[in-house]
Amino acid sequence: MRNSTILLPSIYRAKILARTIKTQRSPDWPTALQAELPGRDVCDRLVYHYFRTVETLYRILHIPTFRKDYEAIWVDGPTPSTGFMVQFRLVLAIGAISYDENCSLRADATRWICEAQTWTSNPSSKSRLGLEYLQINILLLLARELVDIGSEMVWITAGSLLREAIYIGLHKDPSQLPRLNQLDCELRRRIWNTILEINLQFSLIAGGPCLISLEDFNTKPPANFEDEVLGLPDTAPAPEHILTSTSLAIALRKTLPVRLQVVKFLNDIATTGTYEETLRLDADVRAAHKTLRHTFQKFWLGKPGGATSTFAAEAAEFIMQRYISSLHVPYFNPSLHDAVYAFSRKAVLDTSLKIWYLACPTPQSLSDRSDLLDGKETDMTRLCRCGAGFFRAFTFHASTFLTAELRAQYQEDDTIPRPDLLQIPQEAADLVLRCLEAGETGIKGYLLLRVFGAQIDGIKRRLGKDEMMSVLGKAAEDAVSHCLPLLERIAGVSETSAADNIDAVDFDFQVSPDFLEDWDLVMSDVFNFEAIST
Repeated sequence: MRNSTILLPSIYRAKILARTIKTQRSPDWPTALQAELPGRDVCDRLVYHYFRTVETLYRILHIPTFRKDYEAIWVDGPTPSTGFMVQFRLVLAIGAISYDENCSLRADATRWICEAQTWTSNPSSKSRLGLEYLQINILLLLARELVDIGSEMVWITAGSLLREAIYIGLHKDPSQLPRLNQLDCELRRRIWNTILEINLQFSLIAGGPCLISLEDFNTKPPANFEDEVLGLPDTAPAPEHILTSTSLAIALRKTLPVRLQVVKFLNDIATTGTYEETLRLDADVRAAHKTLRHTFQKFWLGKPGGATSTFAAEAAEFIMQRYISSLHVPYFNPSLHDAVYAFSRKAVLDTSLKIWYLACPTPQSLSDRSDLLDGKETDMTRLCRCGAGFFRAFTFHASTFLTAELRAQYQEDDTIPRPDLLQIPQEAADLVLRCLEAGETGIKGYLLLRVFGAQIDGIKRRLGKDEMMSVLGKAAEDAVSHCLPLLERIAGVSETSAADNIDAVDFDFQVSPDFLEDWDLVMSDVFNFEAIST
């Protein structure tokens, strides 16, 4: 892989193309609200996709209120408030992720997010601090994460959102506050619950502390109301076993205490974690997960789940598997050489397989599904493929751990590799390529998975070290060469225009910090190409 005259110039060219594409998609800043919106048919579909996915997991909006204001956009009469129009644009931006196969409205979604960011950045908007303002900021955070607009900074912004919610008293249960009607009480509980969830989620992916504890609030979980009856006279919540639009958020909330323990254990600077504590937390998370799955089973017995409830259930399963995996990832590499950590090796393998098949189910498992997008993929698959953030990142991580496990099994002379791992390197690389086709601009994932696959093939063929390094270098060059035409097409440039300032000299293959700036540190251990065993 050293002394390549092709690889680093090609990577640099890909970097230039990625920046070109991002610049083309980004509107001028500040970005004022524009009157132009897609036609009613397109907006209807975008709103449908939002409510089919994100709103089923994170309760943010009161659906009848939103639909009333939404209808007012299309009829003669008073124009909805600016706050609602900002909220509406963010719903469209999130819906654009699963709108079609290749996220064709990505540039529009970027503009809508920038318009909302401009509006919330106005100092006067702080004077409107209230439930609608918090709803807008939650939607803005989720949209930035999914569309990848400053997604690496959302953990910081989520902390600010938490403090804004505390400032207006959402950390206190509304039963302690005077003169609040049922609708306002439940909206406060829902919004607080969602703010807790996204802070926990962003802390897990950022590796930063959550900065909240169970002693910091007494707000109860949302009640099991359908939105259509919420606020009507003499209305009581449905029994817990009855599936409503809030049921899955309530069920996931019951696992929040143990998930918060996991995040604190992993990320708090004062934590002195031991393997014994890891195993104790593992048992607690698995117990909470078991209860959650039993709750879902009761829902399906009482009311078969449609597309919306199926997505939320798959998302909740994904989240719980990731928490279990996160506990054991620090021990994954030691477990390949030390039987003391064998349980962690199995835990990472099992959870990674479950995460992978949630994101990329087999064709056989989809044969009887009637809720597929365009008749061929689940909402979760499209979210992982077209969106950025939590679900895509941890799907990629799962694929790398599975590939590392396959490599380890080939390196162990007395082990026959598991059949369910054999296709993972190829399938994972294909998924990253489809992400590029849907608008992703980074090629590192595809490059590394292709090199990983080549290394496994070299181990199977028992190549010597020099020959192995040659094979890895060729795989890396081929991977980048495969991506460049795709990026050129998206950027709308010719083969030479983006490379005018690239001098193809004799580069030494040294990966700079700039090239690795958006990779999780754990990957440095997983992709250990120098320690090649033959």
